[in-house]
Amino acid sequence: MLGGTFDPVHLGHLRSAVELHEALGLDRVHMVPAASPPLRDTPRVTPEERLTLLRLGIGDTPGLVADSRELDREGPSYSADTLAELREEYGREARLVMALGHDAFLRLADWHAPERLFALAHVVVIERPDHQARLPASLTALIGNREVASTAALMAAPAGGLLRLSLPSRMAISATEVRHRLATGASVRYLLPEAVEAHLLTRGLYRH
Repeated sequence: MLGGTFDPVHLGHLRSAVELHEALGLDRVHMVPAASPPLRDTPRVTPEERLTLLRLGIGDTPGLVADSRELDREGPSYSADTLAELREEYGREARLVMALGHDAFLRLADWHAPERLFALAHVVVIERPDHQARLPASLTALIGNREVASTAALMAAPAGGLLRLSLPSRMAISATEVRHRLATGASVRYLLPEAVEAHLLTRGLYRH
């Protein structure tokens, strides 16, 4: 599972999903747009539009799935609830992984029911090469002795581990910058998949 606002989805999101799929040997990566993110500002466009953009961005990429389940639920988009649904679908022995970026990881102890996340899945942190910040005490306590050093060690159990993973491309694309460029009429070429760019420009999304 790779969740996010995807506001809008860009090549950094998609390349990370492809590299996660390869690095961890996953059957599939569920990319899950948050309908109502609890710890983020309200996204600029509707959940339905963000899902449409995600589907356009993924296209026919093997192993990537645009998952609409958080749009189908009412209330805040809690990752623990999403993982519980996936666990029910895939069964007790399936290896489930929740991937997130380093910035989101630093706030993990503030998430809804953070202990439940580890009961349901492994957590994989996509490392930033320039990020060496000390972890908050609450996060250190949450992690405990869960961290492992390899994918093989992580996949030895269905859930409960933590792995920090450096991906090859590390594309420094920011959705904030993409939105700013769209609002000012600047080029977003090669920051977004062509189908996403075409849809955004045709619909006039993020222009105001």
